[in-house]
Amino acid sequence: MSDSSTIGIHRALIFIMVVTSAADGDMSDRELSAIGESIRLLPVFADFDTDKIAQIANECVDLLQEESGLDTVLGLAKAALNPWRFRETAYALACEIAAMDGPLTNEENRLLELIRIELELGRLSAAAIERCVRARHTTVENANR
Repeated sequence: MSDSSTIGIHRALIFIMVVTSAADGDMSDRELSAIGESIRLLPVFADFDTDKIAQIANECVDLLQEESGLDTVLGLAKAALNPWRFRETAYALACEIAAMDGPLTNEENRLLELIRIELELGRLSAAAIERCVRARHTTVENANR
């Protein structure tokens, strides 16, 4: 990273997805695949060089291994995610990644709460995003739960 105080919107969104994938201690193939698919398909990444995905993901993992790494990653993401609407995008991506492996773990729920607080998202906005993701990931098997 050239200037750690301004990591850029793409890097911030990828950091949020990586930290969410790592929340339960297991970065599953489904989660990693979803990160790659999001980067390839979402309009916010239209001008992003996909050859940089692994490098940026590794930067995030390295930061997470430092003392106060999670706070650092979330702080960098928050600073980069302006205009405001990109904070909602980041939270939506975090929710999508967390939902990839089925029901959320306690660690994933706690991380989503930390992200919501750090990004200063209102409860109603966060609830709407969470409900949308839950609807997208409902299966016949879990529809009655």
